[in-house]
Amino acid sequence: MAHGEEPDESRAHPGERGDGGCHSDRAGESSQYESTGRHWAPSGVPQAGHSVPERVRPGSLLVSGTDLTEPVFRRTVIYMIEHNDAGSLGVVVNRPSDTAVRHVLPQWSALAARPGVLYVGGPVKRDAAMCLATVRRGARVDHVPGLRRVDGRVALVDLDTDPAVVAPFLEAIRVFAGYAGWSFGQLDRELDREDWTVLSALPSDVMEPAGVDVWAKVLRRQPIPLALRASHPIEIERN
Repeated sequence: MAHGEEPDESRAHPGERGDGGCHSDRAGESSQYESTGRHWAPSGVPQAGHSVPERVRPGSLLVSGTDLTEPVFRRTVIYMIEHNDAGSLGVVVNRPSDTAVRHVLPQWSALAARPGVLYVGGPVKRDAAMCLATVRRGARVDHVPGLRRVDGRVALVDLDTDPAVVAPFLEAIRVFAGYAGWSFGQLDRELDREDWTVLSALPSDVMEPAGVDVWAKVLRRQPIPLALRASHPIEIERN
C-alpha cells in the first residue's frame, strides 16, 4: 500500500516531522485532533493565540516543486489540515493504494469516493487512518458529532462515528493511511527553498479519482507563468 520509502528518522525529510514524525503536543498546546487507536478524530479543542504567518492555512494546497525528487513527495499535492505553533499536518491527495476501503473499513465503503481505495497520506503513522469528506452544499456541520470543518466544504471525519449519523451531510469521503507532518518552522524552511508552492484548494481536489494528474490539474488553473509548470515532464530523464 505504501508508495515510496519509509521515513528515515535520523533526519527531517520534507513532510516528516523533525521529532520522528509522530504528532506530539508540547506543554500548554492542544491539537485539533486526537488519536483514538488507529484513527485520527477531531477533538473539538480550538487553537488560540497562535502567531503563525498566513502563508499556509488549513485548506491550503502544497504542490511539490519540480526539484523535489524524493519518491515519497515527487509530484505530490498535499491538502493542509493543521498549521499552528505545534507544527503542520496534511495529507497527500494523489497517491492511491491498492487496498480497498471495504477491506479495512467496510462500514465506510458506501461513502468512499471513486475508486474506493485507501490513499497514502504521507510517510508518518501509516498504520493510522485519517478521513476527509466533502460536505453537501448548504449543509451545516459545525455541531454534527464526528465532523470538524477544515475549510469551506471539506471536513475531517472521526472514523469511530456511526456513518449513518454523518452520511446525510456528506457527498463523499476519502480515507488516508498516514500523513505528512512538520515540526514548527520546518515547513517554512522548505517553502523558503521552494520545495512547495502554496495554492488555494477546491473541494474536488481532495476527491479526484485515480488516473487524474492532480499535480498538473491544479497547476493548470493558476495564472501564467505558474501554469506552465504543469507541462514539466513526468520522466525528465527521457527527454
